[in-house]
Order: sequence, then structure tokens, then C-alpha cells
Amino acid sequence: MFRKIILKFIGFYQKTLSPDKGYFKKYFPAGYCPFTPHCSDYCYQAVEKYGSLKGLAKCAGRVVRCHPWTKGGKDPV
Repeated sequence: MFRKIILKFIGFYQKTLSPDKGYFKKYFPAGYCPFTPHCSDYCYQAVEKYGSLKGLAKCAGRVVRCHPWTKGGKDPV
């Protein structure tokens, strides 16, 4: 149940606030996240695969690594 709530929240974020997929995409036409998949997609997949707690821990680690000075690249779940 908690997993579904988290996944719905991530989906809402992706549709509204995400600079890569939401309303702000027009300000970042080349994308914002240097990683593939994007951070919100990574979080969604991690929560689906590992559950609420471990998925959110992996998500937090990814968000900490996502900054302007990172090389980025492919980072599968």
C-alpha cells in the first residue's frame, strides 16, 4: 500500500514539476538530468523493484549524485 502511494507521488511529480518531463520541460529542452534513466524514472523503478524503504534509499543516493559537476551516463537500477 505504501509503495503505491509513493509511486503515485512520483508519477504526479513527473507530470507536473519535473524539469525533464513536466511543465518546466520548455525551459530545459535538452533535458536536465545527466543520467539515463532520469532521476524520477530511476526512483520509480527502484521503488517498484526493491520496495518502499530500500527503493527510497537508492533514490536518495541517486539524487545526491545528481549535480551539475557529475559526468552522468547510464545508471540502471
